[in-house]
Amino acid sequence: MTASGAPSPPPPTHPVPPAPPTPLLVLDVVGLTPRLLAHMPRLRALAESGSRAPLDTVLPAVTCSAQSTFLTGTLPAEHGIVGNGWYFRELGDVLLWRQHNGLVTGDRLWDAARRAHPGYTVANICWWYAMGADTDITVTPRPVYYADGRKEPDCYTRPPALHDELTERFGTFPLFRFWGPGADIVSSRWIVDATRHVLRTRSPDLALCYLPHLDYDLQRFGPDDPRAHRAAADLDAAMAPLLGDARQEGRTVVALSEYGITRVSRTVDINRALRQAGLLEVHTQDGMEYLDAMASRAFAVADHQIAHVYVRRDEDLPATRAALTGLPGLERLLDEEGKKAEGLDHPRSGELVAIAEPDAWFTYYYWLDDGRAPDFAPLVEIHRKPGYDPVELFMDPRDPYVRLRAATALVRKKLGMRYRMAVVPLDPSPIRGSHGRRPPSDDEGPLILCSTPRAVGGRVAATDVKALLLSLAGLS
Repeated sequence: MTASGAPSPPPPTHPVPPAPPTPLLVLDVVGLTPRLLAHMPRLRALAESGSRAPLDTVLPAVTCSAQSTFLTGTLPAEHGIVGNGWYFRELGDVLLWRQHNGLVTGDRLWDAARRAHPGYTVANICWWYAMGADTDITVTPRPVYYADGRKEPDCYTRPPALHDELTERFGTFPLFRFWGPGADIVSSRWIVDATRHVLRTRSPDLALCYLPHLDYDLQRFGPDDPRAHRAAADLDAAMAPLLGDARQEGRTVVALSEYGITRVSRTVDINRALRQAGLLEVHTQDGMEYLDAMASRAFAVADHQIAHVYVRRDEDLPATRAALTGLPGLERLLDEEGKKAEGLDHPRSGELVAIAEPDAWFTYYYWLDDGRAPDFAPLVEIHRKPGYDPVELFMDPRDPYVRLRAATALVRKKLGMRYRMAVVPLDPSPIRGSHGRRPPSDDEGPLILCSTPRAVGGRVAATDVKALLLSLAGLS
């Protein structure tokens, strides 16, 4: 009471500051399935003390489409990433593995997090579409393209100073161990080391880490091969220091996969079928044939077990269907209604989308005589081939001098001379694993694990991952 008898004013109140977000580490363990988890004791222990659930992926079940769905909470029909690449109609060219985040449409995970908690910090270590993204820390593969045509391994980072920090501590980013015949555990170990360094020196609220190692031997040998099981064990061991760091920091760990790799035994030469039907055209230079996408009435961009079929005019749709109907290994063609049902009805998609049978995958090959193949065909050349080529994981087993020629090319490279590493076979038969379709069973499909008990359960849709991560961070 005051001296006049009036009630005392209430004491001043001070707003309670919001609780800091729970720090997260999100591991994209490419190709992880329940069957492979059996060979990964550390990751399995995380799931057993925490929680796990099957993850319903998207169509196509490929890296760029799945990651974009995780980060936007929408399907390819909305975010626009209809594959690892597509036909850019406005350019008249097929482009795969672009890196600019501006290709993705939608509200990103970090946009939503910053609305809930201004100042929320994010590190992206090798998830795709990293360049140009509004993240605080970025590490992504980016070769040096010299003016004389040489390509040398390197990476792009933001902030720029991080590049030299990582290179001095861990060496140059091992690009030729990240993809190609030499792809192995070395690249994933480098990414683990880089992620640990970023956590230790920058302490972001959210760290996204991409671990590609299971992609290699599962495609080379199949998911049931002992070498695939050994790859899973090797990756589990490589992750151990990172999982230990996260545990010490009190960082919640989420591990998920984009797809499961299933066994395949045959190919579908979809572009050769379209060429034989008179729908696909080529032009010739120096005795080599190049896909003439702008002149073709129809052609396909092959992407594992999915192929976008671009048909220039509506009147050519019946002929295109006729050319592909009954093609061995092709299960079905999605038309406009089919694409809509699958969340794939975006202007970047082909007029038709082909889905392979479970044991088959699509080649990009369009030439009918290997002697007329373009000179990039036997190279690891992901930016010039008009479709995905998993055969780049092999050296040509039929060439007795392939290793000698590779060694000679390396000598030329070390001398600063131009070189061609023409070692990739034109025979696709060695491939034993692929993906892109929806998985045949949960055991062969992707999954999501969390170090927090009861955080995930039942089934988790790929479109729910963004909301789940916001919830785990305490931002929803």
